[in-house]
Amino acid sequence: MQLAAASGLMSLVLFIVAVGVLALLAGGFWMNSRVKYRESPRPRPEEQPKLPPDGPVREVRQNRESQEVPQTPKGGRPLTPYELSNMDSRPSESKDRPRWSRGSSGSFGGGGLGAH
Repeated sequence: MQLAAASGLMSLVLFIVAVGVLALLAGGFWMNSRVKYRESPRPRPEEQPKLPPDGPVREVRQNRESQEVPQTPKGGRPLTPYELSNMDSRPSESKDRPRWSRGSSGSFGGGGLGAH
């Protein structure tokens, strides 16, 4: 009695599975080449972005102030967001950076003790 006898059918199944995996890999390479062929070509060196004539752009640090919201007169109705203009900002005269008050968490719900 042979318990570990080689089966010709099992060898055939493994060969067919191996051929199927190779066919899938070859199909993947073929699809990839078709997609790359349809892509636009890479830019040539003369089409690359250039620096501005003034040189590289540098960071500008400045404080900004927003416009004041108009006060509602007594007895008048408040303005709705749709009635407010686009609230622009302007450069601030002050060069001091704004800081949070001492003992403040810095934001609503920030978890700090707050000012006491």
